[in-house]
Amino acid sequence: MTDTKLNYIAGDWVSGPATIANINPSDLSDTIGHFAQASGEQLDQALAAARQAQAEWAAYGLERKQNVLMAIGTEMMARAEELGTLLSREEGKPLAEGKGEVYRAGQFFTYYAAEVLRQIGDTADSVRDGVEVDVRREPVGVVAIISPWNFPTATASWKIAPALAFGNAVIWKPANLTPASAVALTEIISRQDIPKGLFNLVMGPGGSVGQRLVESPAVNAISFTGSVPVGKGIAAAAIGNLTKVQMEMGSKNALAVMDDADLDLAVNLALGGAFGGTGQKCTASSRLVVHAGIHDAFVEKLVAGAQAMKVGHALTPGTQIGPVASEQQLTENLAYVDLGKSEGAELACGGERVNRETEGYFMTPGVFVNTTNAMRINREEMFAPLASVIEVGSYDEALHVVNDTRFGLTSGIVTRSLARATHFRRNARTGCVMVNLPTAGTDYHVPFGGRGDSSYGSREQGTYAAEFYTTVKTAYVSSGTPD
Repeated sequence: MTDTKLNYIAGDWVSGPATIANINPSDLSDTIGHFAQASGEQLDQALAAARQAQAEWAAYGLERKQNVLMAIGTEMMARAEELGTLLSREEGKPLAEGKGEVYRAGQFFTYYAAEVLRQIGDTADSVRDGVEVDVRREPVGVVAIISPWNFPTATASWKIAPALAFGNAVIWKPANLTPASAVALTEIISRQDIPKGLFNLVMGPGGSVGQRLVESPAVNAISFTGSVPVGKGIAAAAIGNLTKVQMEMGSKNALAVMDDADLDLAVNLALGGAFGGTGQKCTASSRLVVHAGIHDAFVEKLVAGAQAMKVGHALTPGTQIGPVASEQQLTENLAYVDLGKSEGAELACGGERVNRETEGYFMTPGVFVNTTNAMRINREEMFAPLASVIEVGSYDEALHVVNDTRFGLTSGIVTRSLARATHFRRNARTGCVMVNLPTAGTDYHVPFGGRGDSSYGSREQGTYAAEFYTTVKTAYVSSGTPD
C-alpha cells in the first residue's frame, strides 16, 4: 500500500491534477508513495496567500518568531533517525549520512532562531545639523526556494530557515526526485504558530511549475541550487521582473596532494571527498591533483581504498556507497566512464554498474588515472562516484591546475608546509578552501558559496544570508529645535 502525499498551499493540504511515484533507488520494487503535482492555478493561489501572510508574519514579535524556528529545528533533530531513514530510502545515501543530514538541517533552524533576536541596525549622525540616520534591514517579501535532490532536507533548510527568520514568506518547490523529505519537513512547519499561507509546498516539474514560479512578478527573490543551465535559465526569467536571485550551481572541485603530505591522510580525504554521498555533492573532489613525488604511492592506496568500499542498499548496515539517485543519473555516469576512456584516460578501478540483493542503481566508485586537465571528464561536473587523478610536477603547477576551471566552489590542499598552505588558501580561486580537510563538508554559521559558474548572487548561510533575504532601509529623522 502507498499513500498519496499532498501539496501544502495557503495553509491547506491539497491534491493536484496528477501524481508521481517515488521509487527507492536501492530497491526498485519499493514505492515510497505517490505525490501530488501542483497546477499553475494552485501556484498562483500560493503566491497570493504568501503575500498576505508575509505582512502578518513580519509584524510578529521577535520571541514569537524565534519560538517557531526553534520548535522546527528541535523536532527535526529529535526525529533525525526517523526522517534520515526516509531520506536515505528515497535519495540513496547511506543511512548514517541521511540521519546526519536531517540533524544538521535542524541546526540551521535553531541557529537562525537565535539570529531572529540579533536584529541590530546602525545609527549615524547626518552631515546636516539636527538630523539622525537609522539603517535597518527589512524582509525582502515573498521568496521562491528551488532545492535539489542530493541534499533534499539540508539545502532546503539552509534557505527556508533564514527566509523565515528575516520575516519572509516562502514558496518551496523541491526536486521531484525526493518529494517525501519535502513533505516531512513541510508537515513539521505546518504545525507551527505561523500565519496561514506563510509557507507553501508546491511540488511539480521544473519545466512548468518551476518556470511559472520564477517568471512570476509576485516573487521578490529566488534562491536556487541546481545545475548551471537551469540556473542561467532562472536568471534570464527573473531579470524581466528585476527579481533578486541567489544561485548555487555546479563545480569541479580539486584536492591538491603535495609531496610532503601525510599519505594515509591524503587518501582518506580523497576517498571521502570523492565518493561520499555517491559523489553526488556539489563539493565532491572530482579532480585529484597529485605531486609526482607521491603520485604512484597515492594512486596505489587510492585504488585499493576505492575497491574496498562497500556498495549496497542505503539502509544496510556497513554500506559506504549507496545507489545513484535515478536511472537517468546512472546512465549519465556510465556515459562519462566511456567518455573518459575515449579521451585516453585509464580506468584504474570501478565505474561499473553492479547487482545487489535488490534491484537498484548501484555503481562502483571509479578512479581515472593518466588524465589531463583538458579532458572533458576534468572540465564538466559529472555528479558521479568518479574521480580523476592529474599528475603535476610542482606546487605552482598544482595551483594552476586547481584554478584552471570555469567553476570555483571548493578546493583543498594536503601538505605539511605552512607556507604552501597559506599561499594556497590566499590564491585558490574558490569560495571555500580546505587545508588538510576534504573538499566536502562546511559549517552552518559561516558563509557558503563559490566563484565563476558555481555561484551567482550573495552568499548563503551564517549572518551573510541577511544580504539576500532582507533589503536595507535608511531613515533620516529630524529632531527639530528644542524649546
